[in-house]
Amino acid sequence: MRSKLVTAGAIAAAALVAGAVFGLGSSRAAGNAPVNTAAPTLSGAAQEGQTITASNGGWSNAPTSYTYAWSKCDASGGSCSAISGATTAAYVATPTDVGGTLRVTVTAKNADGSTQGTSAPSAIVSSATAPTNKVAPGISGSPAVGSTLTADQGTWDGSPTGYAFAWSRCDANGNSCAMIDGATSATYTLRPADAAGTLRLAVTATNADGSTQFTTAPTALVPGTGGCPAGTGTIQIADLQQPARLSIDATTIAPKLVTLGTRMIQLHVLVTACGGRPVQGASVFATPIPYNQFAGPEKTTGADGTVALTQKRRAGFPARSRKQHLLAVFVRATKPGEPVLDGVSTRRTVAFRVNLP
Repeated sequence: MRSKLVTAGAIAAAALVAGAVFGLGSSRAAGNAPVNTAAPTLSGAAQEGQTITASNGGWSNAPTSYTYAWSKCDASGGSCSAISGATTAAYVATPTDVGGTLRVTVTAKNADGSTQGTSAPSAIVSSATAPTNKVAPGISGSPAVGSTLTADQGTWDGSPTGYAFAWSRCDANGNSCAMIDGATSATYTLRPADAAGTLRLAVTATNADGSTQFTTAPTALVPGTGGCPAGTGTIQIADLQQPARLSIDATTIAPKLVTLGTRMIQLHVLVTACGGRPVQGASVFATPIPYNQFAGPEKTTGADGTVALTQKRRAGFPARSRKQHLLAVFVRATKPGEPVLDGVSTRRTVAFRVNLP
């Protein structure tokens, strides 16, 4: 049977009865104690009477042993309480677990100390009379950007009356999964954002007595594309992923010659990526340096990759009366919503002539 990984999103931190803090690497020792590099995961159907198995997750600093503590949580993965006696890597769901979720906390130890890592919550535990998976769901199709993957719903007992699908984007090892908005059909076409990662599919089977969810093993690694979408022509900023970079290819100013009488300037900026393709939706910011000479709002590029930034004169212009020959302007282009210094971005300083008689 293929393994199951819970695909629920990250849940706000909550304390376990034993004092464990949910999340990666809640270390309780300094020095070279184990460090949690990938959260523990759960496999198996979240159903009464079925066995759910914990993986240790990823660890550095060579743990020498692992211990386990299972907790029962509410349907959202919060309000957890320790399950007495549930201290092995495998746990059989009981009738009291139905309607809630499960988590496991793995404690890794070495000679320098111990560290805890806690899984994401399981799917909601279903009753024994809900559909029971007999042959695990699967995914067919080539894992490549632009290709379409197709769900195999698997085989179920309990006469399911319907199936639901939810695709998730995971890291290269099939961990750290996040559900993909709107990806709820039996097919999914891979996007640039999926490059260098893997996909999983959660299949939920339903009958009159309830629902049971089973999540597939991860796909093979989706080859990287350098962050650039396939094709030619305009690139939508949402389709650009790291390590792709934006480029400020051209910047002009109006009026062409800035003088003491200039009260307003307009900067025209062209933003491209992936070998000169125009980028639509890039956020562009510009400011003359030294500051407080001209100022205006940040704007986004159009379908031709250009944007016009109108800036009004400020009290700091000119920066050096009669001795200023150039207006130096810092220009920055970024992908909205990403860190300015660590996302798909670029920056450049350009200069324009100034005539101060």
